[in-house]
Order: sequence, then structure tokens, then C-alpha cells
Amino acid sequence: MKISFNVPPYVGKEQDYILESIKSHKICGDGEFTKNCNKWIEDRTGAAKALLTTACSTALDMAAILSEVGPGDEVILPSFTFVSTANAFVLRGATLVFVDIRPDTQNIDEKLIEDAVTDRTKVIVPVHYAGVGCEMDTIMDIAKRHDLLVVEDAAQGVMSTYKGRALGSMGDYGCYSFHETKNYSMGEGGALLIRDEAKVDRAEIIREKGTDRSRFLKGVVDKYTWVDMGSSYLPSEMNAAYLWAQLEMAEEINEDRLASWNAYYEQLRPLADEGLIELPVIPAECAHNAHMFYIKTRDIEERSALAAHLKENGILAVFHYVPLHSAPAGSRFGRFHGEDRYTTNTFERLLRLPMYYDLGLDNVEKICDRIKEFYGK
Repeated sequence: MKISFNVPPYVGKEQDYILESIKSHKICGDGEFTKNCNKWIEDRTGAAKALLTTACSTALDMAAILSEVGPGDEVILPSFTFVSTANAFVLRGATLVFVDIRPDTQNIDEKLIEDAVTDRTKVIVPVHYAGVGCEMDTIMDIAKRHDLLVVEDAAQGVMSTYKGRALGSMGDYGCYSFHETKNYSMGEGGALLIRDEAKVDRAEIIREKGTDRSRFLKGVVDKYTWVDMGSSYLPSEMNAAYLWAQLEMAEEINEDRLASWNAYYEQLRPLADEGLIELPVIPAECAHNAHMFYIKTRDIEERSALAAHLKENGILAVFHYVPLHSAPAGSRFGRFHGEDRYTTNTFERLLRLPMYYDLGLDNVEKICDRIKEFYGK
């Protein structure tokens, strides 16, 4: 038996669509497949505009530029996140202010944010861990009262909602990932969601290397030129073609993943009831997308032993983010505000189990059997 941690999603039409994009002689991006993906995101989320990007990292870079963050500004974010969340603002010269996470969802603790606000704070960056929404009403209220921008890192949140609203659609900007490890993939890729239509023109300029090429293609100007800072954030049309095949089947993929997630939960609940492990918590106001299934063990030694036991049985399970504030760059570019009660503790205990489209309930059962075996059940 060998069960991988991740298998990139594939539904069968990807090759046909890639070939179609090649035959159209339009492979550099912003062709029909890119437009289809952008519109799908807009229709799903209600965003004024969605723009495919080369990665969630570059979507975050664009959001940082659009937020006009610079040296002397501070950005509040969790330490329990991927480096791209931080890098986007470090590249603009901002100082990172890390706050602790909640022990139930692993999301930024909304009750700790306001105490971290200073007269230099410019942006709050909630990260929707595992596709489970942060407490956005509270975060948006803090932002409004302190005149701050909100950039949602919704890399894991496609198809998830908070109080019926799509993750990534509530802040000033939202960022999605379509990396091969995500629910819907284009290999490497992402998307920027823009709430305010007035910000769309500049976003398109930044995405097109700082030129007004998008306006030229729309016939608004008779030539295009360099008008702002920017870079090449536009993905290949072939990548968009790969993604479009999966977005057409988004509901089926989502239901398949949720079936696996629910099976994990039901089979492992007896261990949680005995206090041997902790299972994910989904707040009532959140609808998640089964991006991942994780458990939390007693401590780091137990987690390591369990991971080794699963590996011996052909099952790859992995831990997640090393807290950014404990990394060399974290201490160089930022500071932790308040007490680290849960961030490091979560890192040491959390173990991610295999989760991907078409994992199959039989494989879920095999994985759960090996976990039960580890705990002598």
C-alpha cells in the first residue's frame, strides 16, 4: 500500500483544452480560457474583478502594491502561514507584526488584532487556514474603525464561505492559489480578487508590467505605454486551460473532497472522544471546502512517531508551517506582538493527512485504521 499526501487534480479535459489553446495561436495569456476562469471566480464570489496570476504569491505582491504599502508601514498577520503572505509586504519595505492564532481554527485570533494596531499600521492580512474562514465581521470592523486595508490570503479558500460570503471577497483584496496542492490547479497559478471597481484599472496595469496594454486591447487607448510600476503577473493561456477543465467540475470535486473529509472525521471521532487526538473545528458560520484534513497529537514527539508509523505503512502525512516569527527572516523583518500561546504549539502538534480529489473512501479507511493501530485501538 502506498498513499501519497497529494495528487494534483485531473478530470480528463485538461489535455484537450491545452491543445485547443495551442491551436488558437494564443498561449501567452488573457485568451478565452483566462477570461472563462476570471468570470467563474467573479460569478462565484461577487468580486468586482478577478485576475488570474502566475501564483498566489504574485497575487499577494499585487495586493501589496495596490495597498501602497511602503517603508515605515506595519502589516498585521498570523505567524502560522506560508512565507508568501509575509514576503509580499516585506518586498514593499513594510514591518511585519505577527499575532497569535486561535486554538480551534488555527486562524488569526481576531481578539488580539486591535491591540497590535499602531499609528503605522496599514494592512491586516487574515489567512483562512484549511479553507475555514476567519472571523471576518470583527476584522472588517477593526479595519473600518482604524482606516486600515484588508488583504485576505484565501490561498486555501476557493469554494469556502463565511456567513454565505465567499472567502477572498470581503476584504479590499483577496488572493487565491491554484498550485498543484490546491483543490483546483493550474500547476502554478493564482488569482487576485478586487472588491472596489475603481481599483481594477491600476491592477490590470500592474499585472501587465506597468503598461496600459489592457486598455489598449479594449480600445480605450490607441497605443499602450509604460504608466506605472508592475511586473509580468499574467499566466500562460495553457495554464488557464488546465484550470478551466477543473472549474467546470468544481462542484463535483468539492463534493468528492467533502466526502473524504467527512469520512476521516467520523472514523477518527472515537479517538478524539477519548482525548487521544484533536480534530478540526468548523465554526457554524463557515462552510469549508475540505482543503485539508489534519489532526493534532499530544506533542511533537507523538506527532513524529505517528508520521513515522504511517510512512512505514506506505502513507505520507506531513506537518505544516514553521512559524514565521521563529525563522531568521521573521525576526529580521518583523516582531511577534503579545504571547505565543498557540502558534508554536500548533506547529508542533498538527499532522496533515492525505487529501486530494478521488482519494477514495477505501483509502481513507486504510489511513484511519493505521492511526487507530498506532493508538492501540
